[in-house]
Amino acid sequence: MNTKVIRTEEQYRAYLEEVQVLMAQAPALYTEESDRLEVLTVLLEAYENSKYPVEPPDPIDAILFRMQEKGLKQADLVPYFGTSSRVSEVLHRKRPLTVQMIRALSLGLGLSAETLVGLSAPDTEQSKKEIDWSKFPIKEMTRRGWLQNISHQAKTSVEDIVRGFISDAGLQFGSASFRRTLSGEAKSPTTQYSLYAWLARVIQSSREKKAKLGTFRDDHLSSNFLRELAQLSWSDQGPLLAVEYLEKQGIAVVIEPHLKGTQLDGAALKDIDGTPIVALTLRYDRLDNFWFTLLHEVAHLWKHVGNEDAFLDDLNTESEDRREAEANRLAREAFIPRGVWRRSDAFIAPSRESIEKLAKELKIHPSIIAGRLRKESGNYSLFPDLTGQHQVKALFLSTAECEALK
Repeated sequence: MNTKVIRTEEQYRAYLEEVQVLMAQAPALYTEESDRLEVLTVLLEAYENSKYPVEPPDPIDAILFRMQEKGLKQADLVPYFGTSSRVSEVLHRKRPLTVQMIRALSLGLGLSAETLVGLSAPDTEQSKKEIDWSKFPIKEMTRRGWLQNISHQAKTSVEDIVRGFISDAGLQFGSASFRRTLSGEAKSPTTQYSLYAWLARVIQSSREKKAKLGTFRDDHLSSNFLRELAQLSWSDQGPLLAVEYLEKQGIAVVIEPHLKGTQLDGAALKDIDGTPIVALTLRYDRLDNFWFTLLHEVAHLWKHVGNEDAFLDDLNTESEDRREAEANRLAREAFIPRGVWRRSDAFIAPSRESIEKLAKELKIHPSIIAGRLRKESGNYSLFPDLTGQHQVKALFLSTAECEALK
C-alpha cells in the first residue's frame, strides 16, 4: 500500500479522486480496497484539519440554533440564566455567559462547554462601557501631576483623559477588566481602579529610565544575584546602590508611593517590550521593609513574572499563593540562610549585640535581622531602634514630595 503523508495540494487532490473512485466501488470490509479507503480518508482528514481548520461556533449562535431545534422560546431559558432580562441581554450579546450559565446550558441543552466558552465575552466597545471611570482616584491622580487639571472638564472629557492615561501604559481593556492579570495580596475588588492607575503610572515612569538601563538577561537572575543584592544593604547608601545595580542589569526600579486606600508595598511586572520592572511604594519608611520588599519583587521577576502578569504585594498579609511563599523564601535565604539563622545567637538569644554580630558576619544591615525577629515573633515592639526607621524616603523623595503625600 503505497501511501504517504499529504504535503501538497496536488497530492491532496489525487487522493481525493481515488477516494471517490473507491467509494463508488463500495468495497467489502477487510479487503485491500477497503483498507486503502480507510487510510486515505484518515490522511485527507488530517490534511484538511491542518490546512483548513474549522473555527469554533459562536456560543450565542449555538444557543439560538438549539432553541430553534427544540422549539424553545426565550422564556424557556430563564431556568438557565436566572431572569428573563438576563436571557435577553445574553442573546443580544450585551452580557457575557458566566460559569454558572455555561454549566446549566451544557446540562440542560446538551451543548458542549467548549462551544459555550468559545467567544462568550461581549465585544470590546460593550466591555469599555462596563468600566466605571468615576471609580478611578481622579483627584489624587491630578494632585500628583499624573493628569492635567481636569476640574472644569466635562465628564466625557475626563473619561477620555483617564482612558488615555491607562492605555498609554499598555493596559488595554478586555471583557469587563484590564488585559493584565493581577496577582498578589494587594489586589481587591474595592481597590482595583486605584491599583491599575498606580500600575499605569509605574509603567510610564519606568519608560523614562530605559535610556540608561543595561541589557537584561534572564539567566543573570539566580540565588547568587539575590545574595549580591542583599549584601548591598551593608552600606549606608545601600538602597541607592541597589537601584543602581538593578538598573545596570536592565531592571527598571520605580519609587511610587501607594494611592490612598490601597495596602501596597511593591510590585513586579514587565512592560510590553519585555523590560522588567520593580516598583516600591515605601509605605513603611524602614530599611527592613525596603530590603525585604525589594528582594521579594526581584524573586518574582526571576521565578514568576510573564509578559501579561503583575504581582502587587501587601507583605503584611499572609498568602496561600505558592508563588508568594516562594518569593518570601528566596528573599529570606538571600539575607540569612536557614541553617545559619537557626544556629545563630541572634535567633537563640536575641540582643542588640547578637544582631549586630550576625549582620557583620553576613554583610547585611542589622535592620534586616531585627525585622525578621519582629516578624517571626509577632512582637513589633522589639528593637525599634534597629529597623532603620525614617531612613529610606529621604534617599529617594524630596521633602516637598514627602509632605505632599501625607
